Amino acid sequence: MVRVDCNNKPYRVLFGDGDGEPLLTRAIIIASGVEYRRLAVENLSRFEGAGVYYAATRMEAQLCTDEEIAVVGGANSAGQAAMFLAETAKRVHMLIRGDGLARTMSRYLISRIEAHPGIELHPRTEIVGLDGNGHLEQVAWRTGRNGPVERRTLRHVFTMTGAEPSTKWLAGCLALDDKGFIRLVRR
Repeated sequence: MVRVDCNNKPYRVLFGDGDGEPLLTRAIIIASGVEYRRLAVENLSRFEGAGVYYAATRMEAQLCTDEEIAVVGGANSAGQAAMFLAETAKRVHMLIRGDGLARTMSRYLISRIEAHPGIELHPRTEIVGLDGNGHLEQVAWRTGRNGPVERRTLRHVFTMTGAEPSTKWLAGCLALDDKGFIRLVRR
C-alpha cells in the first residue's frame, strides 16, 4: 500500500504499513489509471482480451479486418472508435443504450457516423450474452426492454462506456472533480 502525506513540503510518500522511512520529494507524478466500466454480462471476463476490448488501436483494427464488429457506447470515444474501426471492418454495429447520440456526442461526429455506409446505429440496445470457445464467436443483444434477443456471429466487441479513475486514495490530498478525476490547477 502507498499513501501520500500532502500536508507538508517536501511531500512524504509512505510505503507498506508506514513504519519504514518515508520518501521525501518536492514533486509527484501520479499515473494511477482507471477501471473501465464493464458490461453487465455474466461471462464477460472469459472474453476480455479474446474478443472484448476496451481500446481501439491499430492492433485491434488489424484483428477485425473485413469482419462485422460491435462498438458499445454513445459518447465521443465510442464514435471515434466506430469511425476508426470502420476503415478496416466490414460493418460496425454501434450499440447505444439511449435513444440516440445527440445528448452525448459532438454534432460533427454524429454527422460523420450517420453518413458512413459501414456504420449501423442500434439505439436502445444492450448486449445480453456472449458465447464462444476460447474466443468470442457470438453476441446476443436486445433492443428495448422487452424486445426479442438477436444473435450475431461477431468476434470483436469494443466497449467504450467510460471509466472510473483510480484516485480515491488521493482524496483530501489533491483536488478531484465530481467524477473523481484529478483537477488541473493552473499556477
